[in-house]
Amino acid sequence: MVEQGLIRAAQTGDRDALITLLREIETHVYRTAYYILNNEQDAMDAAQEALIRIYTKIDSYEEKAQFKTWVQRIVTNICIDKFRRNKPTVSIDEHDMVFQGNESVEREVMSGYLAQDIREAIDQLPEHHRMVVVLRYLQDFSYNEIADCLNLPLNTVKSYLFRARQQLQHLLQDYQKGGVSG
Repeated sequence: MVEQGLIRAAQTGDRDALITLLREIETHVYRTAYYILNNEQDAMDAAQEALIRIYTKIDSYEEKAQFKTWVQRIVTNICIDKFRRNKPTVSIDEHDMVFQGNESVEREVMSGYLAQDIREAIDQLPEHHRMVVVLRYLQDFSYNEIADCLNLPLNTVKSYLFRARQQLQHLLQDYQKGGVSG
């Protein structure tokens, strides 16, 4: 695996390998931070802080954990700290929509609204539920990887996901009815 070779080289002091490794994960790190914090500037700050921490702590990475899980734990912990310092505000960013010729404009617009509704519903979840939803459905982590990343028992992760899905279902039903209170 190329990533493991880069990690080993970085741990032995190969600065170029470390920089290459950081470049490979920077988009993933930023995306995770953005999904959790829902604010571009905070996400950029958190991603930068995470990359610096990875840069300085690469020696402490042990292969018994997957590298992406180790990175995710760092990013998540930084975001949790940031989230607790600045209680989040609801962002009303407009989402860019790309219209494709073979799809109807109406379907694209409705899809954009649905994505916005889902994002807003996720933002309303309690912090611990939001974290597991982001990791599972937006970052495609397995239950075990989420448990490792958040340092939670596997059954707790399953429980959080179950409750989060229930909450999302209710919130999205409220959005469809047009009566969201928040």
